Amino acid sequence: ICTGCGPGAMKGSMLGALYAHNRQKYSAGHFIGISEPGIIAAEPPNDIVSDLVIMPDIEKRLEAFVRIAHGIVIFPGGPGTVEEILYLLAILTTPANKEDPLPVVLTGPESSRPIIDTYATFLEAALGQDITSHIDVVIGDAACVAKTILAGRDRVEKYRQETNNAYCFNWTLEIPDLLTTSFVPTHESMSGLNLSLSQSSQQIASELRCLFSGIVAGNVKPETRQLINESGPFKVRVTSELGGKIELLLERLIAENRMKVDGVYTPCYRIIPSC
Repeated sequence: ICTGCGPGAMKGSMLGALYAHNRQKYSAGHFIGISEPGIIAAEPPNDIVSDLVIMPDIEKRLEAFVRIAHGIVIFPGGPGTVEEILYLLAILTTPANKEDPLPVVLTGPESSRPIIDTYATFLEAALGQDITSHIDVVIGDAACVAKTILAGRDRVEKYRQETNNAYCFNWTLEIPDLLTTSFVPTHESMSGLNLSLSQSSQQIASELRCLFSGIVAGNVKPETRQLINESGPFKVRVTSELGGKIELLLERLIAENRMKVDGVYTPCYRIIPSC
């Protein structure tokens, strides 16, 4: 099991696996936590993590998740979850990765249906109606999630054998250059994002990934919060056709207290519609 090593769903999935291992008398499990300096300073690893890996930046952290994965299960979360979904979709839509299987399931209990529907609506509106074909949505059925991931894992193993690729690390996966460049959220970089629909879905996903990465940093990273305290919230310029969709998603995250802060949430951003 590999997660971001923090609390909430990250700890919950590890706890569930630990319980299952104990029931099966299995003691050789690994609970891998992957973090980066800015996050580990604000969010220490949970007490189930057995192997902690700290990558140099958020981009290398996200790449590590995808390269070691045999299957990905996404639980509803905050802006960090949205960032990770966008990063993943930018990779899965890369033509060079078309034949490389990777099962991805977005799941949660029935009570999470509103936020999952909001994710799907946003992704389809921003990246195209067929974008969600890369993700299986399963709500309220843990057994179906397990069967989907198990079947997908078998396809991954078969493909790795056929292509002579390592099973423990996907060396052949192509990561677009747009995703390998480190994004440092500042007032200048956030206002300079190209948030319009007049580009490829891969480019839009990459730009939106940077937006949500900046929001995560503005919520939890001390150095970014200091910038906001000194100069006010980030001003994010978005075309009107995309701005409304972003605001609907952010409003849902705020309404469900998914911004990972205590007390009343004060947005670290301001959406400014542009032509």
